[in-house]
Amino acid sequence: MSAGVPVLEIGGSHVTAAVVSPAGWDVEVVERAKLDSQRSADEIVAQLVAAAKQLPLASGLAVALPGPFDFATGIAWYRGVEKFDSLYGHDLGKSLRELLELDRVVFLNDAEAFSVGEWTAGELRGLDRCVGVTIGTGIGTGFLDDGRAVRTGDTVPPGGELYKVSYQGRPLEDRISARAILRSYFDRLGAEEPAIGVREIAERARGGEAVALEVLLDAFGVLSRALVPWLSRFGATRVVLGGSISGAFDIVSSVFPFDVAATEDTEHSALIGAAAQYVRSTGGN
Repeated sequence: MSAGVPVLEIGGSHVTAAVVSPAGWDVEVVERAKLDSQRSADEIVAQLVAAAKQLPLASGLAVALPGPFDFATGIAWYRGVEKFDSLYGHDLGKSLRELLELDRVVFLNDAEAFSVGEWTAGELRGLDRCVGVTIGTGIGTGFLDDGRAVRTGDTVPPGGELYKVSYQGRPLEDRISARAILRSYFDRLGAEEPAIGVREIAERARGGEAVALEVLLDAFGVLSRALVPWLSRFGATRVVLGGSISGAFDIVSSVFPFDVAATEDTEHSALIGAAAQYVRSTGGN
């Protein structure tokens, strides 16, 4: 892997194939292709294999993808999450190893991959205890101790996943996620605008629209208040935000009473984190 680590970054609607050089953590994106997560298991696997074959594969592959997934065994447990349901119980690790003739496939949660990438070459570089948070269709988190994800113990949320925490009796993602922000915005407007997303709401907030600004400040205020007790318990000294909604950081930064920054590149961070995890798993530092 001295020449680079081949990586797949898998989302609900895309798969990115890239080569990451551990020497300087440079990323070369080879392909970013659409991915239909509603197809059969065989068809989804075929899409992933086709993307991986664009890479200079040697003996192994690093893969960053969302849960629910057993990252140690490579078995998917998606059900009722509107993506990859056909993979429920499927041994994706075995399929990729056999179809690509690989010795090893290392899986990493995409939010943890983002966090590890930021610790390796981004806003969290070299910190002892820190947290990465991705915000898009849902919330992902990575609580890191010396660059390694912590998922157990009373200093982190269950499984190290903040989305499992309730806020005022409701799931946190009902208050801070793309769908939650859009719902709140439309409710306050009294009408829906199907063609817009969080990016457009942020643009309206920057343009002076009061409703858009209030919605974003409220949503990120909830995130801030949900994070504070866990940051204290964990002893985190910095947080970095990623995901599609992190582009609104300039509007909402005032709601955070702790050291926080927005990533420069969510996707590259996840690719770097997956590669760094692969290197560590093979005996690297």
